[in-house]
Amino acid sequence: MYYIVAGIVVAVVIFLPRMGLLALYQTYRAAQAREKVEDALKHLLDREQQGRYASPESLGGTLDLPRAKVMTLIEDMEEQGLLESRGNDLHLTAKGERWALHVVRAHRLWERYLADEARMPLNKIHGEAQKREHSLTEAQLNELDAALGHPTRDPHGDPIPTREGKLNRAEGMPITAWQVGDPARIVHLEDEPALAFQQILAVGLRLGQDIRIIEKTPNRYVLSDGENEYKLAPAVASNIHVAALPESEMLKREAIPLFELIHDQRGEIVILDDAVQGFTRRRFLDLGLTPGTVIYPELKNFFGDPRAYRIRGTLIALRKDQAAQIWVRAVDK
Repeated sequence: MYYIVAGIVVAVVIFLPRMGLLALYQTYRAAQAREKVEDALKHLLDREQQGRYASPESLGGTLDLPRAKVMTLIEDMEEQGLLESRGNDLHLTAKGERWALHVVRAHRLWERYLADEARMPLNKIHGEAQKREHSLTEAQLNELDAALGHPTRDPHGDPIPTREGKLNRAEGMPITAWQVGDPARIVHLEDEPALAFQQILAVGLRLGQDIRIIEKTPNRYVLSDGENEYKLAPAVASNIHVAALPESEMLKREAIPLFELIHDQRGEIVILDDAVQGFTRRRFLDLGLTPGTVIYPELKNFFGDPRAYRIRGTLIALRKDQAAQIWVRAVDK
């Protein structure tokens, strides 16, 4: 009797619908297969955004799969109507492109959340977003987008696809193609290869920073933001993309960061830094931090951070890194 009961228990544990070991294993395998398809779709979309097409070889290299498994994956995706093979080129179908944009949107929104709200280090967010990007439905993705304030770019400067499936092209060009001495703004930091990205972060360069090339040789680039110099190998510097300064930059040149106001000194908000995106920007606006508004530091903090500011009759607290993103013009009381 004991063995019969034990056998029944084992059978239930293994074959129980939805919760049995077999069901859980099948769910795991299905999730793994879906992730493989979605990673392949991202690769195809990335290639098409670059003006070229993926191939079985490029797909195998990206997914780290042998050719036999790559060909099986391609056949499966063709059966699902996600791609078409034309010679050695792999083309996304309309259905495949929609799915790929959904995954890219999920990845970049997760990166935005992890950087802005979870305050995870920039060199960690890509890998974490990679794990989470496969888990959200369209409705959940729209909720996350709204909660973050509908950001348009991820923390690396890449455009975030809209819910309608529109993906704007990335701005800028590699700084290695920029003229020596001309001012520029960092609009994108390529996060792959990871080692190059870590070097860029290690020297202190960031998205939205204004820089210029002051020295350019076959062996190194020396960049300056007016206060500090940054020395990088050309291969690393090529991962920094820049664009011409926007017209709004003229406003910043006549202003100072909010944290530079002395105690009780009035300042009129001129502009919020371009680096302020997503939920943080929405929060700033909800607090009344809009151009033309008068703000001033009121209470002193023995530790210096955060600092209290008076705005529209309300006292708010801002950390120094937040106040550095709000540009003001000093005004008389």
